[in-house]
Amino acid sequence: MIPIKNFARDAQIFKALADEKRLFILDFLKNGEKSACVLTDELGIAQSALSYHMKILCQSGLVSSRQEGKWKHYSLSDSGRSFALSRFIDLTAIEENSLTSCRCQPKSS
Repeated sequence: MIPIKNFARDAQIFKALADEKRLFILDFLKNGEKSACVLTDELGIAQSALSYHMKILCQSGLVSSRQEGKWKHYSLSDSGRSFALSRFIDLTAIEENSLTSCRCQPKSS
């Protein structure tokens, strides 16, 4: 029997990656930390929409934030990036013992 694993953190990461605006934000943050003001201007979205996307990105661990005055500043998280990459590799790695043939029996006609 296959042991049950907890994939909650993995789901947060891949949810964060499953949206075009969030991918744009990640791509934009590759060039360094940006304030919420800059991101709303670049994306052409309201502050509330940005907050929604940044909440998902921060919860996933891919982005970190810091408060400076009335604005939040966002940057890519090296540890979040490393964790996401390692999880993707682990989730898609073919295990040698799984290369055996299927144990399902074909239906007889």
